[in-house]
Amino acid sequence: MNLFKRIKNLITADLHEVLDKCENPMTMLQHHLREMDGQVAEAKKALAHQFYLEKRYEILIAAGEENVAKRARQAELAVSKGDDSIAKIALQEKITEEAKVQMLQDQAAITKANTAKLIEQIEKLKAHYQEFQFKKLELESKVHAAMAIKQGQEMMAAFQFKGASKGIAKAQEYVYKLEAEAQASQHFYTPSPVISVELQDEVEKQLASLK
Repeated sequence: MNLFKRIKNLITADLHEVLDKCENPMTMLQHHLREMDGQVAEAKKALAHQFYLEKRYEILIAAGEENVAKRARQAELAVSKGDDSIAKIALQEKITEEAKVQMLQDQAAITKANTAKLIEQIEKLKAHYQEFQFKKLELESKVHAAMAIKQGQEMMAAFQFKGASKGIAKAQEYVYKLEAEAQASQHFYTPSPVISVELQDEVEKQLASLK
């Protein structure tokens, strides 16, 4: 199970230590994630091989048990015919086949136990892998946010506030000047008198009387 020991060590490594040792931490995290993808692929192959072994043992055990039954029938038939020599040979082969079947059953049990352990380790691996992905996404989000803030600050710093303030002051001064000129012109401007519409008839009458 050295494969899964390597995977566990890789996934449970201190992320801060990894980041400190890399010039570009996010690139390093992506590299580790690709390595983990490769380890996960190896784990899937290992599990597939275990399932293959289990199935193979089932087939061999079934064939062995069939041979045992066959030799037993041959021995019984030989005894019924009074041919003890043939019966002994059949029984000898039966005993040999039984030993093979027992060995296969023992190996099959070990294989199933290893498969169970492998499945358990794969489940842990999947949990660690998902945790690593979550942490990576969390760190990426923080990095992008920090970079956006930094870029905003750099843009603000690049903007010439001093020059902008002077420009605003000049614009305000120009507005004040226009307002002052307008106010001053009011003292020199005499509007033309306008005859009221309501009084126009009366004005015309009095004007005629004056002539």
